Amino acid sequence: MVKKPTIMILGSHHLAGWDGDNIDDMRAPKRQRELQQFVEQLIGFKLTKIAVEADTRWDAKLQTEYNAYLKDDFQLERHEIHQVGFRLAKQMGHSKVHCVDYFWTERSPRLPESEIDWDSKDYRTFAKAHNQEHLLRPPSIEPEKYEPIIDMYIRLNQPEWSRADHQKYLRSARIGLEDQYPGANWVAHTWYARNLKICINLTRITESTDERILLIIGAGHIFLIQQFFEDSGDCIVESPLDYLSSEETQ
Repeated sequence: MVKKPTIMILGSHHLAGWDGDNIDDMRAPKRQRELQQFVEQLIGFKLTKIAVEADTRWDAKLQTEYNAYLKDDFQLERHEIHQVGFRLAKQMGHSKVHCVDYFWTERSPRLPESEIDWDSKDYRTFAKAHNQEHLLRPPSIEPEKYEPIIDMYIRLNQPEWSRADHQKYLRSARIGLEDQYPGANWVAHTWYARNLKICINLTRITESTDERILLIIGAGHIFLIQQFFEDSGDCIVESPLDYLSSEETQ
């Protein structure tokens, strides 16, 4: 059997509340204890690298923050890159946390403005103007009662959850009329392309077949990234569910 590197995709909420995720403050003492328990379970994966949902252009800034954290001279912010990524990397003795995202916005495009047809991808505005708002991706329904961190990650990384979330993106692709396809343009040219480039960036930090890389990323990315890697045959994809148990938080 040919030996291949292993990737674990850890789908996460944006713990700082980005993208509308309704999350309480991860810096609260109880949440900090839960995060530590969670990280200790992930150690069982025996990861060799940690990759995070930060654009590759931010690599130097993130490394400066991580270096300060290693010296106990940095206060972790609320988001999962710090609270999970930095915390776990330090415990594993890693010298670096890797940025693997590829993300541009209207305010900070990678291409010259003249080469980006923003109107052809503005599916949200189109949906609101043409009575197609029912096709927009709705926010995820979160538990009403308090949910421990490990339980949250177990829920988000269930195959049924990632497939259902992926289907919401595909429904948004239907937004458009006649020869206008803003939904399909965004899903194909932005969402699919971004996830494929994340996979490519992961292969670029893979240095041997012994690598065991943990990717910490928004849970909405799980389905596509897993599909791309499984279809390519370039690596083995492991589930974080094999390492997580809610018993620690009972």
